[in-house]
Amino acid sequence: MLKWMRFGSPWIWLTAGSVSLSLLAVLGLLLMIGWQGLSYFWPAPVYQFSVAMADRQQVVLGEIYETKAVPRQQLLEAGYTLKGNDSPTIDRYLIKTGNRELADLDFVTVLATQIQSQTVARGVAVMDRVRNGKFYGYPQAVVDGHTRHEVSSLTMLETWLTEAEVMREAIRELNDSQYIPLYRQLAGMKSQHGNTASETTQQTIQAKLDTVTQQLAQMRQTLDGQALLVKDAQGQTVRIPLAEILYLWYPNDMSLPEKVAHWGRQIGHFVTDAPREANTEGGVFPAIFGTVLMVLLMSVIVTPLGVLAAIYLHEYAEQNRFTRLIRVAVINLAGVPSIVYGVFGLGFFVYMVGGTIDEIFFSDQLPAPTFGTPGILWSALTLAILTLPVVIVSTEEGLARIPPSIRHGSLALGATQAETLWRIVIPMASPAIMTGLILAVARAAGEVAPLMLVGVVKMAPSLPVDAQFPYLHLDRKFMHLGYHIYDVGFQSPNVEAARPLVYATSLLLVTVIVGLNLTAIGIRNHLREKFRDLEQ
Repeated sequence: MLKWMRFGSPWIWLTAGSVSLSLLAVLGLLLMIGWQGLSYFWPAPVYQFSVAMADRQQVVLGEIYETKAVPRQQLLEAGYTLKGNDSPTIDRYLIKTGNRELADLDFVTVLATQIQSQTVARGVAVMDRVRNGKFYGYPQAVVDGHTRHEVSSLTMLETWLTEAEVMREAIRELNDSQYIPLYRQLAGMKSQHGNTASETTQQTIQAKLDTVTQQLAQMRQTLDGQALLVKDAQGQTVRIPLAEILYLWYPNDMSLPEKVAHWGRQIGHFVTDAPREANTEGGVFPAIFGTVLMVLLMSVIVTPLGVLAAIYLHEYAEQNRFTRLIRVAVINLAGVPSIVYGVFGLGFFVYMVGGTIDEIFFSDQLPAPTFGTPGILWSALTLAILTLPVVIVSTEEGLARIPPSIRHGSLALGATQAETLWRIVIPMASPAIMTGLILAVARAAGEVAPLMLVGVVKMAPSLPVDAQFPYLHLDRKFMHLGYHIYDVGFQSPNVEAARPLVYATSLLLVTVIVGLNLTAIGIRNHLREKFRDLEQ
């Protein structure tokens, strides 16, 4: 036993066990997030309940969102009257009923003792809408103006919804491509002092604008005249405009392949659509785009700064007390709370640098700031300062691993120190540089606190990249997956409805970080193989 302990075998097993437990914990966390997030998009069965309330009989139509066993004594203390059930625990169902415009909440809490009957609702449809969340009901007919078309099949409904979607896209395209440019052009002519544009030109633009406005009004009138008549759980007929219905499906009538296909489509919509209903509905594409763009900008900024600083400290600076002090400061900066960097970015980048840019280049637009307000550029610069110590330390370690004989051989052959650095040292240290970039990306993609001060918002009206010159708008605010998780999880007006989106967005953020890291790791491994022979 003493010999076994003397050779360090217990510590080897202890280390291996700790690593195994850590991997299991990480895997379990990812599985929990993945299950909670991805199961949200699966078409859950819809039930019709006959519920006995205190003073009336009520029909409830919806999905069983959550089931929880509650102690009987706790319900009695809360004032519930329990009859015909002596079990120590009673199931409490949280039923998602939707139909938010007909009720204040889209969830109903029902005890198992209150349910008199529970049946699978055949022929019920679930509609995902632009406003007011989901609607559960039985489609009856499609109204087009004064014409009524009885619902005969899902294909018939999909045809009408497709036509409504085409009309919606046509209205959006006409508004973005013609109405908005003409309106801005005309407003710009009228607002310019000493305008030299002739009245004929303004009248021509005004005539085009009036024509486009009339076309939009006619298209909207046609679209508003189309509606779906749906019978709700109480038997009342509700009129839902087709323009507000995004997707419709019959969850209780689907086969397994149809459910899998629907599940895949819903995940696709979640990734590619914009958020709705205060981020509790819709997708997260603007947040994905903003996160990736911000990380790429940060990488472009922090990599040259970190590499140049490391090269100076290791290759040019004398190894004295001053350089040792700089290294200690760099290492200590890695432990500064991220919110401090956010305050620094707000004060220095936004107010000082951005305010100076506005005074020099955009003075005619003041007091409305252009760059003197939080934006994606200042967010990228703030995170670049935050992750700079990681890149510096990693690059220095890579430079220290290169044998001095390689430098001496290059200098002996007549190369200058700059040529040696550019052609030999930096390429050989590139795997270490990529390692530092991987660590920087992993930290920057998950940071939220500093971004709340320097550019991230709950809802961004437009993406930082579009077809208008200069195409990349670094002054715009943006959405971020980390802040989206915080907003949906803690600031949402409907916590229960938003909870699955927290898990889904968390899984997506982990996927984005893993994807960025795998890309950087692939580049690092390629560079390592490329310069392995030179190191030997």
